[in-house]
Amino acid sequence: MNEAKKTNAFRGPDFVSRFMNGKAIDIGAGTDLVCDWAERFDVEDGDANAITKYRQAGAYDAVHSSHCLEHMHDPQNALLEWWALLKPGGYMVTVVPHEDLYEQGIWPSIFNPDHKATFRLDKSTSWSPRSFDIRQLHAKLPGSRVISAEVQDAGYDYGVQGKYGDARRRIPGAGKVYRLGGRVGFGNALGRGLRKVAFLGGLNIDQTTGQALAQIQVVARKDR
Repeated sequence: MNEAKKTNAFRGPDFVSRFMNGKAIDIGAGTDLVCDWAERFDVEDGDANAITKYRQAGAYDAVHSSHCLEHMHDPQNALLEWWALLKPGGYMVTVVPHEDLYEQGIWPSIFNPDHKATFRLDKSTSWSPRSFDIRQLHAKLPGSRVISAEVQDAGYDYGVQGKYGDARRRIPGAGKVYRLGGRVGFGNALGRGLRKVAFLGGLNIDQTTGQALAQIQVVARKDR
């Protein structure tokens, strides 16, 4: 769903020039690179869980990954691998789904069954048995300094957010409907009304099929 493009629109024009300078790699980018000069690394290029088998350690000025870490078997180890690619002074930008905004209290994920972990920010507990505090994962990286960690929820409608323990369901085929809705404008009054009706009817809504963000972004600098 072009998550990097959506996020870049929210970030503003200075973000990429500040944190993606020099030789950059975008892990799990698909066809949606964070910037034109980033090197793409995806499943056909190798296993991102062990990326140093395929790319040289210390070879990059910037590492970017959007909505990839949740697919890794061991998020902490995967981050260590990605971190190893960075030169001292480089930046790593990691974007992951926010467990309360995306999974909405349901595990395994009903919106993406390949998700192997969920992520929270600055919360000591979680409803998820596979939850990680994303700031703490970055803080554990050797020589790491977390520059920023933030929830990004632009366009997210909290009025139709499912809560933990809320007995909702996903209707087969609903994802296609909501992707279409996102294209025609779920942000308008009609779209918001349709979303509310679906929510009241017991449907869990993946708002990211439209233009909403439901994620956490961390920027970390490698000081040594």
